[in-house]
Amino acid sequence: MPMRLANYHFGRIEVDGVAYEHDLLIAPAEVREWRRREGHRVHPEDLEPALALAPEVVIVGTGFSGLLKLTREAEEHLSGRRIELVAVRTGEAVEAYNELSPGRRTCALLHLTC
Repeated sequence: MPMRLANYHFGRIEVDGVAYEHDLLIAPAEVREWRRREGHRVHPEDLEPALALAPEVVIVGTGFSGLLKLTREAEEHLSGRRIELVAVRTGEAVEAYNELSPGRRTCALLHLTC
């Protein structure tokens, strides 16, 4: 059963009732901290922890105000592997994960601030 995301606020989210206050990788069976090479830009190597889990869909939460940006190379990295990308503000990413994860192998990479 997929994880349930709830109560997202700037800098904080709950995953299956447990609160987190750092950027996260969320997959069907795990939650872990997500670190990037550069604070507000996602490069191909920043996606590797999610890609190692062979997802059909990668959801990137771009922050409360949407300041996190994917590089063109990161987008091409996903499309070249035929992985669907959903890149939206983190509040919308939470909704997308809860909607998509029951039927598809989904990973979320969530930036909780900015």
